[in-house]
Amino acid sequence: MVSGTTGWVAFTHRDFRLFFIVRILNGAMGVMLQLAIGWEVWHITRDEWTLGMIGLVLFAPNLLFFLAAGTVADRVKRQYILGTSYAVQAICAILLIITLDAAAPNIHLTYVILFALGTIRAFSQPAQGSILPNLVPPEHFSNAVAWSSSAHQISVVLGPVIGGALLIVGADVTFTTIATGYMVGAILVLFVTARGQQKTRGPVTLDTLFAGIRYIYNRQIILGAITLDLLAVVLGMCNALLPVFATDILNIGEIGLGLLRGSQAVGAVVCGLMLTRIPVKRHAGNILLFTVVLYGVALFVFGVSEWVWLSMLSLAIAGSADMVSVFIRATLVQLATPDEMRGRVAAVHGMFTNASGQLGDFRAGAMAAMLGAVSSVAIGAAGTVALAIAWAWWFPKLRRVDSLDIETLREDADRGR
Repeated sequence: MVSGTTGWVAFTHRDFRLFFIVRILNGAMGVMLQLAIGWEVWHITRDEWTLGMIGLVLFAPNLLFFLAAGTVADRVKRQYILGTSYAVQAICAILLIITLDAAAPNIHLTYVILFALGTIRAFSQPAQGSILPNLVPPEHFSNAVAWSSSAHQISVVLGPVIGGALLIVGADVTFTTIATGYMVGAILVLFVTARGQQKTRGPVTLDTLFAGIRYIYNRQIILGAITLDLLAVVLGMCNALLPVFATDILNIGEIGLGLLRGSQAVGAVVCGLMLTRIPVKRHAGNILLFTVVLYGVALFVFGVSEWVWLSMLSLAIAGSADMVSVFIRATLVQLATPDEMRGRVAAVHGMFTNASGQLGDFRAGAMAAMLGAVSSVAIGAAGTVALAIAWAWWFPKLRRVDSLDIETLREDADRGR
């Protein structure tokens, strides 16, 4: 690794400091919103299938619009895209509370609002996923990735705790707080200056739309890392079922739901802070595969546990393993991609990874409706372990990735074509 990639070096850059604050704020609002939606819908319907449908409706726009979203992120200032996205999500939060708090809540109208929410998130994801290299110089990028990932996980810790407490006060207070937080983030992000963004010029064609897919497909190291994360999250994701575990299995209520949702993030934050001091320097591919195995094992333990402390500990270990995986994958994908293509590559990456959370929630809810929540989590976790073993065999070049510095990654990616 290049010297100067540890400690606090990313914070010497004003734009990164602003981005760090915005990511915590808006990440927390996103977690609170999903927590509040799940809680309200569960108490209205008491139906696991409906919980799974929330994930599917949020996922669909990613599949429909990711090509257009990536192209926009390479042609428009990325901070402007993020500001618009946060403002629209604030409006969606207000519409959701109006719908869910009605005398006769309309679940189908809720799906329409969630589809709109998923659409604006589909456009914000590639902008957020590609802006980081424009905020810090290459020699500080690995440190910025670790802090940025930690910011996301800090928001996942704060979001459930704050959201769980606000739900006790009332859903209207919760959704209003979320809307306010999004609007503050929309204002702050406009003060971020993304320097050096290489905008794509010329007409939009099918060739430019599909450039990100083609770039990833032709580089087997990147393809292996992204598809591994996609399938691991689809199989292992269990957030949609946390209300079921909190009420019917562990009997810990709203605050307990927030603690469960935050436990995974606590583990991730601790691990992320360690990565800012001790980044992954060697054997990155093998470490990536090992952490996916550990993630699956920890989630299996959570699924079968009937003790609150063991459930929280298992989720914390899963979060730690996931943080290392995110750090390696984010560094690998962003540094191995030229800036003028980062938006389109980030859009494909986001469709495979971030959207896989919603698809994973649908998988968990649908399987729980048929087999029960415990079986749904346990089977998915076992599948995650099997997946990592299979990918170690099918993507040997990914397993052999060693250093995460920019020159080595570009060379390894091109050799992995």
